[in-house]
Amino acid sequence: MYLNKVFLYGNLTRDPEAKGLPSGGQVVSFSIATNRTYKDKMGAKQEQVEYHNIVAFGRTAEVMAQYLKKGRPVFVEGRIQTRSWDDKETGKKNYRTEVIVENFQFGAQGAAGAGSHAPAHTEEPAEAGSSEGSIQYPEEEINPEDIPF
Repeated sequence: MYLNKVFLYGNLTRDPEAKGLPSGGQVVSFSIATNRTYKDKMGAKQEQVEYHNIVAFGRTAEVMAQYLKKGRPVFVEGRIQTRSWDDKETGKKNYRTEVIVENFQFGAQGAAGAGSHAPAHTEEPAEAGSSEGSIQYPEEEINPEDIPF
């Protein structure tokens, strides 16, 4: 069995671009940036940034276009797909690798998350700061000695 599954958590590099399909459905495209920090051979801290093209369809696309904005974090689950086309002017073959969204979750905005969405789930995201459906964390510091396992 083969597996094509991607999990990305990053920030939007531009506002989502929504378009209508001839079938009447919606498609949205945007990109997100992810990074990793590592130490090079000399021990100096380095940061590497990757940019990912993201595409969503249907109700997922509508919700993403409505609530996501440049700079905001998002968690995306999907599959990798590469499309190709011939440039009309030069005749050169072009390729674009994209992540097709299957599920996503709004990234945390401070202490409270902005909600979540899956294609089969139609509930709108909760407002930041809303206590309904969000995790309530204790005010005091948790001592690891108190954890029973």
